[in-house]
Amino acid sequence: MEIRVLRYFLMVAREGNITKAAELLHITQPTLSRQLMQLEEELGAALFQRSSHKIVLTEDGMLLKRRAQELVSLADKTKREFNRDGQGELTGEIAFGCGELRSMNILAEMIASFRRDYPLVRYELYSGNVDNIKDRMEQGLLDFGLFAEPADIGKYEFLRMPVRETWGLLVRKDSELAKRGAIRPQDMANLPLLIASRGMVQSELANWLGEYGQQMDIVATYNLLYNAAVMVNKGIGAALCVELESSYENLRFVPLSPRLELGSVLGWKKHQKFSPAITEFIRYAKKYMEKSEE
Repeated sequence: MEIRVLRYFLMVAREGNITKAAELLHITQPTLSRQLMQLEEELGAALFQRSSHKIVLTEDGMLLKRRAQELVSLADKTKREFNRDGQGELTGEIAFGCGELRSMNILAEMIASFRRDYPLVRYELYSGNVDNIKDRMEQGLLDFGLFAEPADIGKYEFLRMPVRETWGLLVRKDSELAKRGAIRPQDMANLPLLIASRGMVQSELANWLGEYGQQMDIVATYNLLYNAAVMVNKGIGAALCVELESSYENLRFVPLSPRLELGSVLGWKKHQKFSPAITEFIRYAKKYMEKSEE
């Protein structure tokens, strides 16, 4: 199975039309049709349902689409990692998976400092929760993960970020809770809540709520805050979240009391052979953090 043929397959899956896909790929329609038939023969599965006007993916075709996207992304990333400028300067690409965290400010400062020394290195940023990021790291699509704790980081080397993430409640400004200086566990009894989808985070919050945890009214879960904030603004509920250095019109963040603070780490896989750019960034990050602790 060649990467080139997978690119052909993905183009056809996107366009839903072999003739259009062939034009975009700058190959003939018979050549493209033959490549797809050979791919189906190699896999022993029908990938498309064909009609006179368009083609759609079968269930096997949908599975291959997901795998092909991962393989093509990984192939492209690998190629970029080995880019050289011919002058001996450090080049390549570093991919970061980042949660919505205040510690992103520290990582951004680190990247900005690194970029001043190595301006030819490029970066890819992916936003998600810990589970999303770890999955992509295992697939080789991400090099670093900025994780909020609690998280299972046994497979990773890591640097602990020098800021704490403060939990609170995001509420509408016209809510009675917006007038409070802090939110207590009893304030959330039977309150419609939007809560992080990760089980480990839910357990941490349930422990903080104590006896009131049984009275939680969870109306929705989320993995990134922006869309949850839109739902809060529409009166669907209040969002349990970490405080970010951003603001939402008509919403207010109120911290929890007693305070609930969690850490975060910048992690990378253990026992891994990295590209020169990634290896240098790890060295740079360690030195950067040592200076910040002085």
